[in-house]
Order: sequence, then structure tokens, then C-alpha cells
Amino acid sequence: MPPPPPPIPYNPRRKTPAGSVLVPMSSREIELYKNYRGLGSQRLLGKRKRLVPDDDDSPAQPPPKKFAGDVVKVVEHYNTRPDVGVKQRLDSPIIGLKHFNNWVKSVLITRFAHPALSSHSSSSRKGPPSGKVLDMGCGKGGDVSKWVKARIKELLAVDIAGVSVDQARSRWETIRGPRFDATFATLDCYSEPLSKAFPPAKLAQPFDVVSMQFCMHYAFETVQKARCMLDNASRWLRSGGVFLGTIPNAEQLLERLDGLPPDAEDLSFGNSVYKIRFEDRVRKPVFGHRYHFFLQDAVGDIPEYIVRWDSFVQLAAEYGLHPIYKEEFHQVFAEHQDHEEFGPLMVRMKVVDANGESAMDEDQWEAANIYIAFAFEKR
Repeated sequence: MPPPPPPIPYNPRRKTPAGSVLVPMSSREIELYKNYRGLGSQRLLGKRKRLVPDDDDSPAQPPPKKFAGDVVKVVEHYNTRPDVGVKQRLDSPIIGLKHFNNWVKSVLITRFAHPALSSHSSSSRKGPPSGKVLDMGCGKGGDVSKWVKARIKELLAVDIAGVSVDQARSRWETIRGPRFDATFATLDCYSEPLSKAFPPAKLAQPFDVVSMQFCMHYAFETVQKARCMLDNASRWLRSGGVFLGTIPNAEQLLERLDGLPPDAEDLSFGNSVYKIRFEDRVRKPVFGHRYHFFLQDAVGDIPEYIVRWDSFVQLAAEYGLHPIYKEEFHQVFAEHQDHEEFGPLMVRMKVVDANGESAMDEDQWEAANIYIAFAFEKR
């Protein structure tokens, strides 16, 4: 056999100073390398089926909140609804109804939010931006342009549907001209405090206006959720500030339910545009009185809850909120259609054409009038 090769001489080459070998890593270095994986580890991890996400996939993000019951249906519905462009939106079969609802919100915001915002300082609507708004249930940001017109200084916006929040943020980012400061967050504001979504510095300056459009009724699943919602609306609202919104008219919905034939098994009513279906006509609890709502090209048969006005007012008073306005949508129209500002606004918002003809048919008009507009003042 050939002789063995000579041993390789031990001659290590030091790459670091001798004094550094036993120096402990700093806390920053420990955090930096805690989840470090070399190239080989990364390749192996990439090939195997990952049952649990790695810690370094989203180091700064908390795990997604798990919802239960009806909340799951609501979140999934709004997260999966596409945010179509302006041209596609005009093709909606209920575009007249959407324009009308948008006009009602504009009337409500102009009548009650604008004065609260302007009283924040001595500036007028033509002066520098002023005032702070909380939009609870901001959806896809459909009211961003209204807050531009109100010349606000800051907006905080929350919604339970994270995809909608991202779309609302994108809508704000594409505003033409100067933008007000805005912070968007995903939060279940019927179960969690605003302080979970915003740091103390963001909540230090109180709000002048809190707005909840077409979403407050979800809070009336339980008294606990209704109280959490009202606490969020009131806690950071200044004295003299306003809380405004739009909700289904409980009195009308319950009258329609009672008007169904006594032997009716299908407890539903509506038309080609909308449908409301109750599960029970005997039990009518103050909280948790559920029905299912469908609105063509908008809401896909999801659970909602009755908001009894008197109970709402009584509960809101415990949080210093007192009603200053309540009108059904058809009353808002009758009151403001000839107004010097809101009449021409109907034409600009395409509620009616230049001849005063409505873009809504009778079925859309009926669907619009299941809602009421409200405003409360904090005292």
C-alpha cells in the first residue's frame, strides 16, 4: 500500500482580534441573530411544507385576529368586495340609490360636522384646515372626499375589514392637491378600544367629529358591543363635538315584519333591489334582534341587528351623547331639495339631472327609505 499523505500542518489564520473571541453579543445582536438562518437552512425550509409560519415572515405584525359567529360573515363579505373604479361604479344597477345615499351623507356632514370643525378654531371654511375627525367603520374610504371639502386637519379611520382599510388608505393617497393628515387602522371598534389601534399621541388631541355611516347597527348584536362602540365614540370626542351617522329605521322594519301574514313561514320582504329576512317574529330583544339584509350590488345577505331608537338614545346618554337630529331619508330629501346649497348639490352628485328628474326608480327609492340620519352632541 502507498504511504499515507503527510499531515496538514496546523496553521490557523485568525480573522478577528484575539480579544473579541469571548466578548458576549449585545442585546441588539441577540435580537438580530435570534432567528437567523444561513443559505442552506433557507433552502431546506423553502423545500419543506411549512405548517407554521416562521417568526421572521412578519416580525412586526401581530397574528391576524380570529373572529367568530356573525362577525366572520361581515368581515369576509366586505373584504371580498372589489373596489371598482369610477367608470365601473357608474355601471352599477343601483347607481341612483348610491348617489342619493351619498348626498344624504353630504347633507348630514355639512349641516353638523362643518360647524363643529369650524368652531374648533377661529378659522372659517376658507381659512387654513382645522379640526379632527374619527371615521368609525370607514369602509373603502367613500367619505374621504367629504372630509376634503370640510377642510379638516386630521383624520383617524378604522374598520374591521383590513382589505377595506387598505383601499381607504389608497383612496386618501390619490387625493389631488394638498392632503390632510390621515391614519388608517384595522380594528373591531365594537370589541376593542381605539387605544389598541392608535398610540397615545394620536389620541391626545380630542376629536371634533365622530362619523359612523351605514355600520353602527352591527354593534347592537350585544349590549357589551354597543357600549364599547359608544365608549369609543365618546371617550375621545370633545365637549360640544358631534357624533353623526346613518342606521336602518327599526320602527319601519318591525312594522313590516308585523304586517306579514300570521301564518307566513318566510319572514321576508323587499323588492327587486333589496330584501330583509327575519328569523323570528315572536322574540324581539333590544339587543341581538337579528335579520339578514341583501342589497343588490352592495350587500350580500349578511346578518344585521335592529337598533331601537329609544334604547339607543338612553344608552348614548350614559356616555354624554344627546340627540340633536333624527330624520328618515325621505324627510332629509323633502327638507333640503330646494336648499340653496343642497339643491344644486343633488345635480352635481347626479341624484337628479338638470331637469330635476331622479336617477332612482321606485324600488331604489323604497330601499333608500329604510334608513334614518342622526346627529348627537357631546355635553
